[in-house]
Amino acid sequence: MLYVTGTEARCGKSAICLGIADILLRTFEKGKVTFFRPLISCNPKKERDKDIELICSYLGIPYSSERFAYSMEEAEKLIAAGRHEEIIDGIMEKYKKLEREYDFILCEGTDFETSSATFEFDINAEIANNLGCPVLLVSSAKGKSPDQMISQIKLALDSILEKGGHTVGIIVNRVEGNKEELLEKLKKAFSSSLIYAIPEVPLLSSPRIKEIVKHMNAKVIYGEKLIERHVRSFVVAAMLLPNFLERIEEDSLIITPGDRSDIIVGCLSAISSLSMPTISGIMLTGGLLPPPSLRKLIEGYSDMVPILSVKENTFPAAIKVSSIRPEILPDDSEKIELALDVFEENVDAEMLLERILKERPKIITPKMFEHRLIELAKRKTVRIVLPEAEDERILKATEVILRKGIAKIILLGDPEKIRKKASIIGVNIEGAEIIDPKRSPKLYEYAKKYWELRRHKKVTFELSLDLMHDVNYFGTMMVYMGDADGMVSGAAHTTADTIRPALQIIKTKEGYSIISGIFFMCLKDRVLIYGDCAVNPDPDPEELAQIAIASAETAMQFGIEPKVALLSYSTGDSAKGKDVEKVKEAVRIAKSIIKEKGLPAELDGPMQYDAAADMEVAKRKMPESPVAGRATVFIFPDLDTGNNTYKAVQRSSGAVAIGPILQGLRRPVNDLSRGCTIKDIVNTVAITAIQAQ
Repeated sequence: MLYVTGTEARCGKSAICLGIADILLRTFEKGKVTFFRPLISCNPKKERDKDIELICSYLGIPYSSERFAYSMEEAEKLIAAGRHEEIIDGIMEKYKKLEREYDFILCEGTDFETSSATFEFDINAEIANNLGCPVLLVSSAKGKSPDQMISQIKLALDSILEKGGHTVGIIVNRVEGNKEELLEKLKKAFSSSLIYAIPEVPLLSSPRIKEIVKHMNAKVIYGEKLIERHVRSFVVAAMLLPNFLERIEEDSLIITPGDRSDIIVGCLSAISSLSMPTISGIMLTGGLLPPPSLRKLIEGYSDMVPILSVKENTFPAAIKVSSIRPEILPDDSEKIELALDVFEENVDAEMLLERILKERPKIITPKMFEHRLIELAKRKTVRIVLPEAEDERILKATEVILRKGIAKIILLGDPEKIRKKASIIGVNIEGAEIIDPKRSPKLYEYAKKYWELRRHKKVTFELSLDLMHDVNYFGTMMVYMGDADGMVSGAAHTTADTIRPALQIIKTKEGYSIISGIFFMCLKDRVLIYGDCAVNPDPDPEELAQIAIASAETAMQFGIEPKVALLSYSTGDSAKGKDVEKVKEAVRIAKSIIKEKGLPAELDGPMQYDAAADMEVAKRKMPESPVAGRATVFIFPDLDTGNNTYKAVQRSSGAVAIGPILQGLRRPVNDLSRGCTIKDIVNTVAITAIQAQ
C-alpha cells in the first residue's frame, strides 16, 4: 500500500500517481490494484474527481463511489461539528473494504485547494498513519529556491513523523533550474530518504483550450477543430495595439473585450506572421462579438485558432481562467505517455518499488486496533448481555454496536422504561432483546441453578431468588446457562459488583486459580498489554505466572505477538530482595507452563520497564534476552504498580487505554469503568465478543 501526498496545490502528484500505477501494473496481476482518495475537492453529486477518473481508467477498473470517502466540504463540516473521529472511521471502513478485494491500494492525498497547508499536512499524515500506508511525498520546485523547498518538505515530514508515520521517499516535481544541483542539496538535507527530481515539462502543466472552454463555460465561435491546442500563458490585451504585440508569448491565450476590433485584427496578423510567437486562441470577454465585417475576415482563414466568447468582463475572466488546474484526462494519450516517459527517465522504478513493498510501516494506531477489534468481532455473531440498560451511555453504545454488526445485544431492565429513555435521547435500539429479570420466565430456573452451585456455602433458595433480581447476577447466569455468550457491566456498578457473580457462578478456567485484568494500551504507533492492573493486589509467584500466561494468550487472541516481560525494580541479577525473588520465581514457573503448553510466546524477567521497552537500554542491560527491548506484554509485580503505571502512561502520553479486560474466566465477563465513554463500551463489547468466539 502507498499514500501519495503533496506539500501544496498543483505539485503534479496526479502525474506521479500515474507513474506509480504503471509500475504496479507491471508487478501485480491485472485487476488486483486499485486507487483510493480519502478526501476529494469536488462535489461528488455534481462531478467526478479527475484524478480518480484518470488512474482508474489507466488501471482498467471502473470509477465508483467506493474510490473515495468524503468531499473536503463534508469533512470540514464534520470537523466543525466536533466529529473528527467520524472522518477517520469512515475512511478506514472504505479502505478496509477495498483491502479485502485487492492486493495493492494506491492512495492519493488532498489537493490543498480549500484549507490551510498545516491542516492538510496533518490530516494527510493522520490518514496515512491510520491506514498503515507508507508515504511518498511530492513537492513542487516551481518558483522556489532550494532553501524554500527544504523548509516546506521539512514541515510536511515533521507532520508525518509526529503522527507516527513513515516515508518511503520524496519526489520534487517541476524543477526549472539545474536538477542535479538541487538534488545534491536535497540529499544533504534528507540523507536518509530516497529522493528524485523531475524537471518542469510545460506541456504537462498547460491546459488545453477544451479545458478552458469547460472551466469558463465558454462558447466556441470559431476554430472548434483546434480546441486540443495547449495554452502555456495568458495575455490580457487592454492596451494599444503596438504595446500589445510586444507582449504576445508562445502558445498564449489572448484575453480581450469582444469590441476591441483592433486587437482582434492584430491577433489575425500575428497568426499569419512567421516572425511572431504562436497564438493558441483568443477569448472575447463581456459577451461581445466582433462586427459582421470582422467576422467575414475571420471566416476567410482556413485553419482559424479557437475564438471563444465568455460573459465575464476582461479582468474577472482573466482571474478565473488563471485559476484553472491543468489536468491529465483519461483520453489524453499524448499527456499520459509524456508523463510516464518523464517519470521513467527520472525515477528508479525498481528501487522505489522495492522500498514501497519492503518498508511498510509496522505500526498499529489506536484507530487501527479499534477497527481490528470490530472486524474480528463481526466474524461470528455472538450475544452480549448489558445489565445496565437504563444508563444513557449503554443505550447509545447499543445503537452503534447494532449498526456495525458487532454483536447481538440483550438489555436487562424494565422494557417500557428502556424504550422510553431511548426515545427521549433519540437512539435506535431496535434489534436489541430486552429482558426484565423480575418478570422473566427463567427467573426461578436461574435461582434454582444458583442455589445448586452455592448451597455448599449455606446459600438458601430464598437468597438465590433474591439475588437473581439483581441485573449482574441475572446477566452472569444467562452467560453460564448459554443464553448469552458474554456480559459487560460496570458503567453504573463497582468492579466487585461485576466480578463477584462471575467468580461464584462461571468460575476460573482449568489451570487458573485467579482472574486478572489487563489493559490494551494503544500508543501512537503500537498496542501494548499491561497486566494485572485491576484485580490482584499482591499476587504470589504462582499467581503472577498465571497472569503472565493468561496475558500471553490474550495477546495471541488479538493478533499481538506475545513477548512477555515480567517487571521489577531491577533487571536480571542486578539486585536481590523479596520482591525481586518473587518475580524470578514467577518467570521460572511461567517458562515451564509455556514449554508444557507449547505456547508460541517469548517470556523473560525480571527487568525494569526501560529495559523491556527500549532496545538501546536492553542492549546494555539484557543483551541476550529475546524479550528485552521488544516487549509487547508488560506484567507488573503488584496492583499498586500496575494501576498507577497504566494511568500515568495514559495521562502523560495521551494513550488510549481499553479495559480492564478480565482473563482466566471460563466464559467472558468484562468490567467497565464508571467513567466510561460510549467508545469504551463499544470496544469492550467487541473484545468480549472476540473472547466468546
